[in-house]
Amino acid sequence: MYRSAAGDEYFVVDGHVHWWDGSPENQKNEYGKGFISCFYDYHSGLSPAEYVWPREKYESYDKETMLQDLFVDGYADLAILQSTYLTDFYVKGFNTTARNAELKDQHPDRFILNTAWDPRDGDRGLAEFEEKVAKYGTKGVKLYTAEWRGDSRGWSLTDPMAERYLAKCQELGVTNIHVHKGPTIWPLNKDAFDVADIDHAATNFPELNFIVEHVGMPRTEDFCWIAVQEPNVYGGLAVLMPFIHPRPRYFAQIMAELLFWLGPDRLLFSSDYALWQPKWLIEKFVDFELPEDIASEVGVQLSVETKQKILGLNACKLYDIDPKEHGAKVSADEFGQKAATGPGPQAAGALSEAVGA
Repeated sequence: MYRSAAGDEYFVVDGHVHWWDGSPENQKNEYGKGFISCFYDYHSGLSPAEYVWPREKYESYDKETMLQDLFVDGYADLAILQSTYLTDFYVKGFNTTARNAELKDQHPDRFILNTAWDPRDGDRGLAEFEEKVAKYGTKGVKLYTAEWRGDSRGWSLTDPMAERYLAKCQELGVTNIHVHKGPTIWPLNKDAFDVADIDHAATNFPELNFIVEHVGMPRTEDFCWIAVQEPNVYGGLAVLMPFIHPRPRYFAQIMAELLFWLGPDRLLFSSDYALWQPKWLIEKFVDFELPEDIASEVGVQLSVETKQKILGLNACKLYDIDPKEHGAKVSADEFGQKAATGPGPQAAGALSEAVGA
């Protein structure tokens, strides 16, 4: 929970976090090394200097560090674990459902666990996906359309087998489809992250919610034109968020366009941990105002109510979370107690009327 200096309260859902293993011991080849190196460049290039980790820590951090950064220092009430397998690059996978499940099992009130699927796994993968849903009770998946698999360097949501998996999601009540559609990571192919297939899938599966992670960057304009037509398309703000530090006007321009096209109800905050840490992102975002010329031209504002929706309330609606009830629960756990007694403008007491609405 975050309380601003003005006294406004924010129930925070960090919508896209990972517990990865990019260590040299887990790197299968040069591609595994290159992938985590590209991640580290994003981390070190966009973070404030005091939040940049040493390379060794960044490659493989422990659970205790993650829990502290998210729930004690970082204001998050909940975090959504998103899986990225990359088994062609990493011996044990980069960030698997089974690995993430360790955190969910130990701290069930603090994590939402999502899983993943890949249509190239065919019928066998479809059966395994159904088993994972039954085992973990997942309500969402993370899809990585540019992941390499043997000779294949990506896939599309328009593929017939992908449509079978989406139909299975609908059948099983896995309604939140998080799709990486953002900047490429070496050595993956940029074009395999193109947003065009979102239009097809969202039209064909109106009962599913398609959360386009990274809002299609660098194809944000294409994403906006799709999302304005498809009411079940949402924007995940991971990767855009850290530009609030080195490029605040760039951040403001894209945020204003997103608010113009999608409105305040279909945007979700994420730190993309451990790419970036939620503490500084949330503090800067709550204090951020759109420049007057941008706000005037586009006709939007970043009001307190809009920030409350983006930081957590929109994700609560997608995952059927009562922020007032859940906020009271986690404020009493070990992390909530540590956060309440630590430094900074942490929230205390009941949620405000706006957050509870």
